Amino acid sequence: MDLVAAQEALKQYFGYDSFRPMQAEIINAIYQKQDTLVLMPTGGGKSMCFQIPAITMPGTALVVSPLISLMQDQVEGLQAKGVKAAFLNSTLDTTEQQQVEDNFYQGQLDLLYVSPEKLCSGGFLPLLQRAQLSLVAIDEAHCVSAWGHDFRPEYTQLKFIKQQFPEIPLIALTATADRITRDDIIKQLGL
Repeated sequence: MDLVAAQEALKQYFGYDSFRPMQAEIINAIYQKQDTLVLMPTGGGKSMCFQIPAITMPGTALVVSPLISLMQDQVEGLQAKGVKAAFLNSTLDTTEQQQVEDNFYQGQLDLLYVSPEKLCSGGFLPLLQRAQLSLVAIDEAHCVSAWGHDFRPEYTQLKFIKQQFPEIPLIALTATADRITRDDIIKQLGL
């Protein structure tokens, strides 16, 4: 992939003519299959750093998000722009969940948002192994670190992603992480 496709997707889906500082470099790192830790302020454009590659790369981007309301808002916003996005969480009934899983397996999604609890559940790994992943994005990555202010134990289990899918680029994103927390995120996720 190259940044021309990223630039075209930025204009087509989001209406912007140019990237904010560091977004193009981060997107290019993902295209190069490099793991990336992104520290940007809230409203700084972190989501664009994985959404653009998700739209332009083959396969589905798996996005780990800790908040149901946040993933629902992002999915609704993306769908309104014509992006093929969905989520799996406890708000879906069995039929809806099965439909999303089928769409994921069949490669009909650009992005699939899941909670860390869903991702770490025993039944989800076989689905991941059958689907084509483009990248894995871990939003609110400070939750990985015991030094982070919103530590969530389920996040510490996410290292299995790099172990199971070493060739898939992993992007960890947060607005709040000091040096100790950043180092711990890198260690905990195996970046």
